[in-house]
Amino acid sequence: QVQLLESGGGLVQAGGSLRLSCAASGNLFKINAMGWYRQVPGHGRELVANITSDGTTNYADSVKGRFTISRDNAENTMYLQMNSLKPEDTAVYYCNANVIRIFPRSRGDYWGQGTQVTVSS
Repeated sequence: QVQLLESGGGLVQAGGSLRLSCAASGNLFKINAMGWYRQVPGHGRELVANITSDGTTNYADSVKGRFTISRDNAENTMYLQMNSLKPEDTAVYYCNANVIRIFPRSRGDYWGQGTQVTVSS
């Protein structure tokens, strides 16, 4: 099995910053793309940003210039630095990873449990 453990959520005032982390562990041979998604009640899960294994990044228009996604392949960890936070960034943030398992040698898609980010106005 593969586990994704998120941390770093919390309550912050508008204009503030938070840094989310996602650590992958378990039956891992290789991690391909990783990403952060967010969801608010009554809405679907939306992509915030993703990053390939070679560091190519992609951002939702709503967070461009404010959020930065990065990863440490040696530590199997991904980060999301969130600056200039707005109340509309309030959501549960989920980590996603597409991996190749050690055994059986096959691909799998995994999600973390989610971490709450609340931005007060």
